[in-house]
Amino acid sequence: MMKIRIFLFAPLMALLLAMVGGTRADAEMEGPVDFSLEKLGGGTVSVADYRGQWLVVNYWATWCAPCIKEMPELSALHNGRDDTAVLGLAYEEVDDATLLAFLDEIDVDFPILKVDVYNPPQPFGTPMVLPTTYVVNPEGMPVKTFRGPVTREDIKHVIEDQI
Repeated sequence: MMKIRIFLFAPLMALLLAMVGGTRADAEMEGPVDFSLEKLGGGTVSVADYRGQWLVVNYWATWCAPCIKEMPELSALHNGRDDTAVLGLAYEEVDDATLLAFLDEIDVDFPILKVDVYNPPQPFGTPMVLPTTYVVNPEGMPVKTFRGPVTREDIKHVIEDQI
C-alpha cells in the first residue's frame, strides 16, 4: 500500500512543482527579452530600449488590491535609481479612458503598457498570479521573478546581489 501512495504522490508533486515553479523567464533563455507593447496614451515601448539598465516588468490590474498597494513602491524605485526603470503591464481588458481615470486616482510615475490578455508578451506569457514582477538585468536577461506583492527593497536586494 505504501508503494502505491508513493507511486501516486511523486507524479502529483512533480506536476505541482512544475506549475508553481518557474515560468519561461526563470528558465534558460537563448537571448535577451525583447518585445514591444502599446503605451497607454499612445506610442510603442520596446523592452530593448532599456538595455544598459535594470528593468522591472510588473504585471498588474485595476481590480488587484496588492497590485495597487505596491505601485507607490515601484514608482519610488523608478524615480529613485538612475540605473533602473519600471514598466507596468496592465493585464486586463479595459478601455484607455477607464485606465487613465484609474491612474489619476493613484500616484504612478512609470510607463503603463497595454497587454493583450489573449496574446501576452513572450517569454513572460500569462502570469500565474497578480501582481507578478520580473527583474531583468542590463543585458536583457531575467534574473528574478516575484509572484505576489513586492517592495522596492526586495528589488534593490536582487540588483545589489547581481552587481
